[in-house]
Amino acid sequence: MAAKPGERKLQILQTVAEMLEQPRGEKITTAALAARLDISEAALYRHFASKAQMFEGLIEFIEQTVFGLVNKISTEETSGLKQAEGILAMLLGFAKKNRGMTRVLIGDALVNEDARLQQRINQLFDRLETTLKQSLRIAVSQGELDSNTDAGAHANVLLCYVIGRWQEFGKSGFTRDPMAQWPQQWAILSRK
Repeated sequence: MAAKPGERKLQILQTVAEMLEQPRGEKITTAALAARLDISEAALYRHFASKAQMFEGLIEFIEQTVFGLVNKISTEETSGLKQAEGILAMLLGFAKKNRGMTRVLIGDALVNEDARLQQRINQLFDRLETTLKQSLRIAVSQGELDSNTDAGAHANVLLCYVIGRWQEFGKSGFTRDPMAQWPQQWAILSRK
């Protein structure tokens, strides 16, 4: 029985993500993807007009998942500092659970792909930084951080920390746990 179009699209995206999970991941080609799925390259193009569209599908998954969780954290947690902590921990945990997606986030999987894909990741980073900035402003207003705290600069440092941990995880072939020493590092990152 043939898969329904939506199911086949999801299967293609899941397979791309699995291929990206290989520590020494090679460039994803439509030929390799088609072979892995045991379908023709033409069948791939019935679901996605280009490989860039496949990566856009993965980025869309990342955005929906990450910002769904960010919204949940922001809604459930009233402390601005705890919001920032929860968001950072979620981002590190997301990478740990989604190794292939980590390669998309750090740009490894996007090398030699359409430049708009990296632009979309950059926009995702901008949104994350803005969200962290809002949480830190709340923390300042609640007296959790010093009133002289530059929320924008602090948010940027936190985002750079996360991206650095993702890089370390991806470049180590997924051996360096992005959550390693998290409690100790958060204590340093959240000091007044």
